[in-house]
Amino acid sequence: MHIVRFVAKDDDTPRIGLLEDSEVRPLTGVASLAELFSTRLADFREFVERAARDGATPIPASEVQRLAPLDGRMEVWAAGVTYETSREARVEESERAADVYELVYHAERPELFFKSAGWRVRGNHEAIALREDSDVDVPEPEVALVLNRFAEIVGLTICNDVSSRSIEGANPLYLPQAKIYLGACALGPAVRPIWEISDPYSLTIALEIERDGKIAWCGEASTRQLRRRFDELAAYLFRADVHPDGTILATGTCLVPPSPFTLQTGDVVRIGVSEVGTLENTVVRGLSLFLAASRSQHDEPAP
Repeated sequence: MHIVRFVAKDDDTPRIGLLEDSEVRPLTGVASLAELFSTRLADFREFVERAARDGATPIPASEVQRLAPLDGRMEVWAAGVTYETSREARVEESERAADVYELVYHAERPELFFKSAGWRVRGNHEAIALREDSDVDVPEPEVALVLNRFAEIVGLTICNDVSSRSIEGANPLYLPQAKIYLGACALGPAVRPIWEISDPYSLTIALEIERDGKIAWCGEASTRQLRRRFDELAAYLFRADVHPDGTILATGTCLVPPSPFTLQTGDVVRIGVSEVGTLENTVVRGLSLFLAASRSQHDEPAP
């Protein structure tokens, strides 16, 4: 079972539903994910399981368009240097401050940073963007925690933390420009409830980049390689902040195409996480192409 945010073919109003066996069962009595994620985990689970048994008449999944699984005041945050391979890649790309990444990998306090406002996030099968002023750009496949307002992990989803390696590598203080811009974050395709995940520290993560109909790069890793614990990352995020509608926390990457590999316009990026699903996005370079692609796919991003 997966929790989805969707629009039906005959109605462009976003709704919340349960995806199971190629059918989406709309949730009655709740209008947003923010409402669900404002409740305690036990209440959230009871509501979802009851709806799965006694909910509304299902709709064929082929008749709905799935949206990025966040709304309301939800945001996306991210953790960095949580895997050994990520530490090595950041050290390799950094021109002057490699020791910064070595220190944070071993430090008690994790690296956490703001990734995206909810309205900027792209969903499954939507375009992601590369900056025109960047030379080396990569996808970063990440398991993402879905957290309620009480910092409880209620589910998992997939995040593509698109990044400019050339900009961040020039200076760690450029990290916001390397990671926080329109088209740099994709999420989805759904939320898998945490109680249905057999072992969150034994999930396979796969990355595949298709170019001109051929596989340009692929790799596979596992959350077994994660240095940090999920609850630890969540606790740090909530230490001095509140997230009244819940939030998304990407937990770091362990699959980074080696330099000088870079994404190109027209590439298709697929990120698969066992027990969670597959997130697929096309790549465009530059703001104007991204805005055009967004308009053609559903609606123009807010100004």
